[in-house]
This record gives sequence, C-alpha cells and structure tokens, in this order.
Amino acid sequence: MRDVAVIGVGMHPFGKFLEKSLEDLARVAVWNAIEDAGVPPKEIQAAYVANSLGGLVTGQEGVRGQVILRAAGFSGIPIINVENACASGTTALRCGWMEVALGMHDVVLVLGVEKLFLPRTADSIRILMADAELRLMNMGFQFIGWYAMELRKYMAGYGWSKEHFAKVVEKNSFNGSLNPNAQHRAPLTVEQVLGSRLVADPLTLYMCAPMSDGAAAAVLCSRERAGRYTRRPLVEIAAIGLRSGRFADARGAARPSITTLAAKEAYERAGLGPEDVDVAEVHDAGAPSELYHYEDLGFCERGGGAALIEAGPT
Repeated sequence: MRDVAVIGVGMHPFGKFLEKSLEDLARVAVWNAIEDAGVPPKEIQAAYVANSLGGLVTGQEGVRGQVILRAAGFSGIPIINVENACASGTTALRCGWMEVALGMHDVVLVLGVEKLFLPRTADSIRILMADAELRLMNMGFQFIGWYAMELRKYMAGYGWSKEHFAKVVEKNSFNGSLNPNAQHRAPLTVEQVLGSRLVADPLTLYMCAPMSDGAAAAVLCSRERAGRYTRRPLVEIAAIGLRSGRFADARGAARPSITTLAAKEAYERAGLGPEDVDVAEVHDAGAPSELYHYEDLGFCERGGGAALIEAGPT
C-alpha cells in the first residue's frame, strides 16, 4: 500500500443556518480545501461524499453526493455516496484513504456535510431518530435516555459524578471559544453546566451535543505526487480502524467495546500504541463519552476516565 497524505482541508463554520442548503455548506468547505491543497480542480480524480440525513430533509436520495458536488462545480468523476450515521465522515475518509493507498487514484476529495436545523424543531428531532434502530426508538428509548441509564450504572461502579462530566464541558467549551468555526464560542463553567436544565438524569442540557449545520472537506494525495502541490510538511494517514456496533454494546455488556476494537486495528496497522499518542480528539455527543473514550483508546484503565479529567492532563 502507498503512503497517503492530507494535503488540504477546508470547513464551513458550524451553527444554525436555516437559509443555507447542503449545497451551500458543501461548496464553502470543498473550495477551501482545494485552495488549501493547491490542487487544480481538474486534477481531482474521485470524491467521497458523506451525508447521513439529507435525504430525509430534502427528499433527494440516491445521488445526493452528485447533486451536492455538481453545485460546487464537479461532475464526471467517480462520486461515491457514504451514509453511516455518526461515522459517515470518518468512513468516507477511510474509503478515500484506501483508494489512494491501493493506487486506484492519486488525488481524492472527501467531503462531510450535514444539515440538522429545520424551520420546525419537531422535524429535526424526527430525522435524528431515523439514525438509530427504529425498533428501540419505538419502545421509548432515545439516544440520551439510553445513554443516561448506562451512565448511572457506571457512576455507581466507579464513583463518577456529575462534576466530572461538567469538567469535560468546561474544558471543551473553552477550546471551542478559540475556534472561529465552532458553533458555540462562549466558555462555560462547571456551575453553569450543572445548573442547566436536566435532560435525562444525570445529564444536563450543556452535557448534550446540540444539532448543527456544517461541512468539512479534505484532499488526499499519494505521497509521491504530493510534492507537485505543496511544500509544507506532509500530514500522512498512518491507519484508520472501523467497527460496527453489536446488539450487546451497552457499557459492560460487551467487552472489549467497538471503540477499543477499532483503536486496536488502527494501532496495529500504524505500528503504534496508546503511549505514542500526543493529541486525541474524541467523540463527545454526551460529555461522559469523552471519559469512556479515554479508557477505550487505552489511555487509562477501565473506570479511570474520571481521574484523568480530575487530574487535568486532558
């Protein structure tokens, strides 16, 4: 397999953009990425477009990626649609990486775009429910409620508290305040997080991720060709791990977790381990999930996530 570099990236800021379409969001991210990469648009050989819920919003199915990229000026090249719930963007990146690594193409565009804000909030909630197993949703289980039940068991077993989760939000909201593309740029305190409206005990409003509109894109290139476009130090993709959920994937019901299995695959492919990681960006749709990921990625023992956020190294 060939070495693959990320030679350009671009984003559309994340937030509430009722007046903008998927095409509007994508166009900004795509052209920012192409400009950053220094690649002539005609040299983009293939594209992967990740979008999970746009079909439910617009009614456009089957060729969403083709429609979205045509509005950005791209047609004729292979355009592959990727739909994989919350992992859609990462899955598209993995597909693009594999295509370049295997020698199918030298320059590939990867785009992730989503639009969740709609004029009626009830419609936004309805389409979000379609991104989970409907049998469970119809039984009354929703993302945050299910998550809260699992979490209370973990709190009882390992001494985690609401204060630990609030510390995660305090840290991440400060980081977001420094990012011009972030949806929320006002830092929150532990007290503000704990005092926000209770959603599903122990989770308060500020511990739960908001809906968002936005897009991000990357240009991938084979290492040997990257020098045509950029003289910057290359950022290479060492490995990507991917796993799908199992029915018993509640915390403690199935071990190791799918995150651990995906991380193990990535570590082994890259020839690295948790001790080699300097920076980790982890999923936190609910603030406590960051603590779970400390464990699942091998940064601490099981149950040790709260101690890490308490001590401050994260």
